[in-house]
Amino acid sequence: MGCACSCGADRTVNLIYACSGAANTGMLADQVARTLSSDGKGSMTCLAAVGADLSGFIESAKSSDKNVVIDGCKVACGAKIFTQKGLPFEHFITTDFGVVKGQTPITGEVVETVALQIGRLI
Repeated sequence: MGCACSCGADRTVNLIYACSGAANTGMLADQVARTLSSDGKGSMTCLAAVGADLSGFIESAKSSDKNVVIDGCKVACGAKIFTQKGLPFEHFITTDFGVVKGQTPITGEVVETVALQIGRLI
């Protein structure tokens, strides 16, 4: 049975990471992560800090209920960081949602559409 207090004991902690690479798809990954965070799907945090092996970020990733890594393209830098660190994660790539690297304009509508789709999956 769940806790009736507001101490957060039953709260799920999702951490959201975006590989914000130089292409349009990296920009989309970043904006989708920010949207998911604003929508209460989790807290966006720093992928570069995990890659840099900063202990606080590594420990946070280890203790979160779910690490959501959003990569912009199939190179999958974010997934590679988590794999190299031996950290569990769920992985999404923006090009899997109909976005073409170097071609698709990143509009508010595209951000919302991809954020809704990923939000349903996490």
